Amino acid sequence: MKLNMRFSTLIWLILFVLAIFIVSIIVAWLFWGTLIYLGFLAPPESRFALFTFLFLTVSVLVGTALTAIGGIYFLRPLHRLTMATKEIARGNFNVQVEAKGSKELTRLSASFNEMAQELSLIETLKSDFVSNISHEFKTPVTSIKGFAKRLLKNNLTETERKEYLQIIVDESERLSRLSSNVLLLSNLENYSHEAEQAEYFLDEQLRRLILLCEPQLQKKDLEVEIRLAPIKIKANEEILHHVWLNLLGNAIKFSDLSGKVCITLKSEKNNAIVSISDNGVGINADEKKRIFEKFYQADQSRATEGNGLGLALVKKILDIENGKIEVESEVGEGTQFTVQLPISNPHPANK
Repeated sequence: MKLNMRFSTLIWLILFVLAIFIVSIIVAWLFWGTLIYLGFLAPPESRFALFTFLFLTVSVLVGTALTAIGGIYFLRPLHRLTMATKEIARGNFNVQVEAKGSKELTRLSASFNEMAQELSLIETLKSDFVSNISHEFKTPVTSIKGFAKRLLKNNLTETERKEYLQIIVDESERLSRLSSNVLLLSNLENYSHEAEQAEYFLDEQLRRLILLCEPQLQKKDLEVEIRLAPIKIKANEEILHHVWLNLLGNAIKFSDLSGKVCITLKSEKNNAIVSISDNGVGINADEKKRIFEKFYQADQSRATEGNGLGLALVKKILDIENGKIEVESEVGEGTQFTVQLPISNPHPANK
């Protein structure tokens, strides 16, 4: 393909030079013939040196003029592209170049326009990310500042003092989680997938996680149903921990008191299938389409309990680990997240 493009360009260049040469000769001959016809010059046989000089002079002048005109025409797209590149360097990513000229210049212009659109999208995402981060940090900081000022008053009861202190602790923990999630998202951008993988039993990791969440489960008096088949996978155990922690944390958070949470693990077609479900508030169809977006929170009434990065982290990690995630939910009936991870080297225990 590249060879054909170069060959095409070379042919057009040769034809352009040949056309200039032919036109120069024709114009020189016409100019010479006109001078002879008007009687200003003798026929070329008697003045061969003068004829040669004038012929070459006219050819050079005509060739130079045609080359300049043709160069302006052919180089105009490159000039537009150069100016557009300078606009990109200044930070203006909305610039577009008209795709005109040869096939090569058209393709180059189209590629440039595509690059400018991608850069514009990245800049928009960056601005949105900074705006969201600022908002998420500002809310708990404002809350901490306000309740700290109230604690300075001397007319508070012991109950009020404990309540305000608990709010400050909760908001501090929220800030800590937000900072950890942002840092993890940043680290995942430079994550080396192959270098960090190791074989481990996924069912053991899930059991440890359930024990870790035992206080939250007991606090809401939740029934836990566990069905875990012994399955060994090759993946990054540390970053997958964040997947299960976020999914189980959401199941607990959005479950009603004395509700039920179910965690299952099974193998299917050389894949490990993890399902985490609850019978809580559920998610409607419109919200379900956006739950993996950064900073999106479906349940705005519980916005203070999260920062909208948990499921975005889950999706990013599973993309890195070649996994998939699906969500099924009905409002008032609960939600089920199903994660599929490849089992690279099936272990006898997986059968």
